[in-house]
Amino acid sequence: MSKRDYYDVLGVSRGASADEIKKAYRKLAVQYHPDKNPGDHKSEEKFKEASEAYQVLSDNSNKQKYDQFGHAAFNGSGGFGNFNGFAEDLFGDIFSAFFGGTTSSSQRRAPVGRDISYRLDITLEQAHSGFETTIALDRPVPCEGCSGSGCEENTKASTCKHCGGGGQVRVQQGFFTLARTCPVCTGKGSIIEKPCKRCSGNGTSVKKAEIKVTIPPGIDHGQSLKVRGQGEEISNGSPGDLYVEVAIFAHDLFRRQGMDIIADVPISYSQAVLGGEINVATLHGEVALKIPSGTASGKVFRLKGKGMRDVGSTRCGDQHVRTHIYVPSRVADEHKELLLKLAEVEGSPTLKDSRTFFDKIRDFFD
Repeated sequence: MSKRDYYDVLGVSRGASADEIKKAYRKLAVQYHPDKNPGDHKSEEKFKEASEAYQVLSDNSNKQKYDQFGHAAFNGSGGFGNFNGFAEDLFGDIFSAFFGGTTSSSQRRAPVGRDISYRLDITLEQAHSGFETTIALDRPVPCEGCSGSGCEENTKASTCKHCGGGGQVRVQQGFFTLARTCPVCTGKGSIIEKPCKRCSGNGTSVKKAEIKVTIPPGIDHGQSLKVRGQGEEISNGSPGDLYVEVAIFAHDLFRRQGMDIIADVPISYSQAVLGGEINVATLHGEVALKIPSGTASGKVFRLKGKGMRDVGSTRCGDQHVRTHIYVPSRVADEHKELLLKLAEVEGSPTLKDSRTFFDKIRDFFD
């Protein structure tokens, strides 16, 4: 049976770019990989066919030969003297990403301790200015009874017979032989026959630790700080990291929006009508704000540079002050008399005034 045209196999045109060829192959590799289609010989053949086509068309020299002479350029072999090595070297990332496996050429990485997390509650003022603090937490460390081995005193772990101590076993998946984590020793390469009584074979214990953490000015709610090497400590590898997640308490006066601060400030009716000057609280201290006459309720004023710090720089956001005319629930007799006199001077809006107002609204939307 004659071989199919390699371009037809991948579903690309003869003028396809290298990226288009690679993308087409990856799509087929994911669709027909033996891990996703166990026991399906047709899928296995299609996977093999697509891989063969890609090996040729992904190489400029081989592609030129194929474009000129077709399959005859490779004497019918397709140039697959070492296809297993080709696939492992170039496409281990595909198999790892989609099928959870690793190729046999992969090397075991040095063990690393687990990362741990800690939630730190701070105020908005602390987030604005930044500070240094010491946090206390329970940190996993090697067990003192077994020095992290997990074995009872005067004993040691035996080599896993299933994987020979390598922590991985080779599994035949159709056309490929892949390396997977040993199911018996879970990748450790050894078996603990007599577990340590202090840690039950885990090799770790918990120890109180005090760690200094620097909170940078301007940090936002939900952001995390990474403290290297302060995670789980293990005896035969590198420690993990500590992630400090910052949570900022809600503030009574201020509301944060990125680098800006929003604040609602009450003013009296007389201040709104006549104007004046009020003192406004900010994260930078108290600031005088001029209120012009005729200020309506809801008017927003901008205090430039009085907002939050930008992490890593000296730049600051703004504070936006929104005014609200304060209406007291109880009025003193003296104030009531003054308001009654004002009401006589102002009068009440007439029906004609109301119609004029609604006519303006209608005209605006027409």
